[in-house]
Amino acid sequence: MKRHIYDCNAGCPVESTLQIISGKWKSVILYHLFQNEICHFGQLQHELKDCSRRMLALQLKDLEQDGIIKKTVYQLKPLRTDYQLTEFGRTLEPVIKSMASWGSLYNQKEVSKM
Repeated sequence: MKRHIYDCNAGCPVESTLQIISGKWKSVILYHLFQNEICHFGQLQHELKDCSRRMLALQLKDLEQDGIIKKTVYQLKPLRTDYQLTEFGRTLEPVIKSMASWGSLYNQKEVSKM
């Protein structure tokens, strides 16, 4: 299959978006945050079964540093950490929803091949 290579100069909006949501787990984390508003670290770890604890922490840290999510630590026993989308992070909702819709269509297409 021939692929078209786009000339995306530095500052390309698509490249900027991909830099924020790229990573194996970031878009899935965002999807769950759009579904649940607030997620505990353990809840996200349960949802992302194949994601190691360390990788999840790194992906969350990246999203927090980019201003997409907010981390709140509660000094309880045991310690509790919540994550939620920032107002800026909420602007990614149409992007993530479109990705989810496209993924559903793709999955249906693949199942129909079997």
